[in-house]
Amino acid sequence: MQASEQCDAVVVGSGPNGLAAAVVLARAGLEVRVYEAQRTVGGGARTLDLGLAPGIVHDICSAVHPMAAASPFFRAFDLTARGVRLNYPDVSYAQPLDGGRAGIAYRDLDRTVEGLGPDGRAWRRLMRPLVRHSPAVVELALGDRRSLPPDLLTAAQFALSMLEQGTGLGKLRWSDDVAPALLMGVAAHAITPIPTLTAAGTALSLGALAHSPGWPLPVGGSQAIIDALVADLEAHGGSVHRGVEVTSMSQLPKARAYLFDTSPWTLASILGEQLPARYRRAIDRFKAGNAAAKVDFVLSGPVPWAHPEVGRAGTIHVGGTLAEMSLAEAEVKAGRHAERPMILSSDPAVFDPGREVGGLRPFWTYTHVPAGSTVDVGDAVQAQIERFAPGFGDVVVERHTIPAAKMADHNANYRDGDIAAGAMTMWQIFARPTLAWNPYATPVPGVYLCSGSTPPGPAVHGMSGLNAAERALRTRFGIRRVPSLAP
Repeated sequence: MQASEQCDAVVVGSGPNGLAAAVVLARAGLEVRVYEAQRTVGGGARTLDLGLAPGIVHDICSAVHPMAAASPFFRAFDLTARGVRLNYPDVSYAQPLDGGRAGIAYRDLDRTVEGLGPDGRAWRRLMRPLVRHSPAVVELALGDRRSLPPDLLTAAQFALSMLEQGTGLGKLRWSDDVAPALLMGVAAHAITPIPTLTAAGTALSLGALAHSPGWPLPVGGSQAIIDALVADLEAHGGSVHRGVEVTSMSQLPKARAYLFDTSPWTLASILGEQLPARYRRAIDRFKAGNAAAKVDFVLSGPVPWAHPEVGRAGTIHVGGTLAEMSLAEAEVKAGRHAERPMILSSDPAVFDPGREVGGLRPFWTYTHVPAGSTVDVGDAVQAQIERFAPGFGDVVVERHTIPAAKMADHNANYRDGDIAAGAMTMWQIFARPTLAWNPYATPVPGVYLCSGSTPPGPAVHGMSGLNAAERALRTRFGIRRVPSLAP
């Protein structure tokens, strides 16, 4: 790479947001180059052969994609028309409990209500308004945090429900322990104490999407989404340069716009003294979150869940009751490893038989740990799953653990295992990474941040990339209309 080369726009980082930004810019007729430090493209949405068993591939971070299905960017991009098959399990997610019990969240809201017994009606009253107005919920979840919600009534209802479930008031709605565990298990996606307002917002938004349209898994793994983005970028003249770790602006070609799908700390390191001291101090105040450690299994058969319907779920939240999950997340916040950790898991071969090779299948899990943890949590994760799936150890063939401290080795944005690239607190939902009207622009003209460290935050949705690219088109190139994303 020669710094003397020129192009219209440079994107650093090839995660879903970086590629979304690159696609938008390339479709506007600009010459776009993407630089990725890893040899493989996709950031947190890559699918790799870890060498655990012949032909078995693993999603090394994200595996299930409710936000991709709901995202305005991906809806316009039309993954299905590009050959990406999204399988929607009838059971979006499940919450196993002791004694062979479980909460089961079906795509069908009424069926979910039937299964929750005495708390079914309460679940319906909580979720039905959000499911009926799921587009408005998506606007709230995936907006830029600067625009007024178009459906103020739904926004108000969402806020009231979030206030209820994010405080001690949430307990008043339920008479049993299954429904609250089922709801707040979803909050684990935010890696935050339970209950909090942030946890409740995550649970309600993702919970509503579980019933409409559902939580899909891409056939073949998350890489299918990335490959579709790369194919479109290259079809419009863009290019991806792999194995290029950018540590200085002097490495990059001259361009009118630079978009960084990186953490703000990496951005500050690359720009150095080009950033005003005030902005560097603001980035220093941006807090990292708690962490995830990844445990990938190879199994000889399906997980033997004690409750048979759990095995039909695309995502299983393994943490027990609300009280147990609250304790586990409190331990992590205090810098300790929970004895019974909070785990997210998925058995993709249930819905994608091609993921099974030679009678073996991948099983995807991650668990919450203190930031920077070097502990191999494989035994703890396996024991916690065995608690709800007796005999699980008998189907485990291989196991591979990535401690939190090593998560950044395959994605630099995951510093110390913080897969959200910044703590998901109420303040940092809006001040992400700083409190500014345009959170994507930096004080350096032509330089933008487009990662999950900007609104709307982490997940595979492409909206941060779309928002940053839209602003770059307008301010750097005088292009006020975002190009069509249709195939």
